[in-house]
Amino acid sequence: MRRCYSSGPFPESNFEGKLDLGDGMPSGSVEMKRRGNRTKAVLPVRVKGKDSAGKSFDELVHTLDVTPDGVRLGSVRRELNRLDEITVFYRQRKILFRVVWTKKMQGTSEFQVGLQAVTRDNEAWGLNFPDYRRPASQSAATQASGA
Repeated sequence: MRRCYSSGPFPESNFEGKLDLGDGMPSGSVEMKRRGNRTKAVLPVRVKGKDSAGKSFDELVHTLDVTPDGVRLGSVRRELNRLDEITVFYRQRKILFRVVWTKKMQGTSEFQVGLQAVTRDNEAWGLNFPDYRRPASQSAATQASGA
């Protein structure tokens, strides 16, 4: 089932399985492709890292949608730099992410932030992702180990 969300940096009219990298991205950015559909999930998470001013932060935010190796966060009250690494805490899990894009929400002091996992945890969100395609290197390693 193909889901398109009309809010945020993912315009419905342009959706072809490609990630729109948001308003803050320089032109000529590398186009990224998602390996599966996003799953809409509003989950409370804690994020830690350094903001664009280099100041450490630790705040509660929430997810808007997730994939096995990425997430879109909402209610982020700090401006973050693209390619910065932040840690997301969900339940007893700790996942390192890299900032892929940020978008200032109009009329608020909040940002939406797109993150890509640096570390990989198959069950990071505790959700089933049946349509997800693993990268070729991970699929080969899984088959070789007999899993």
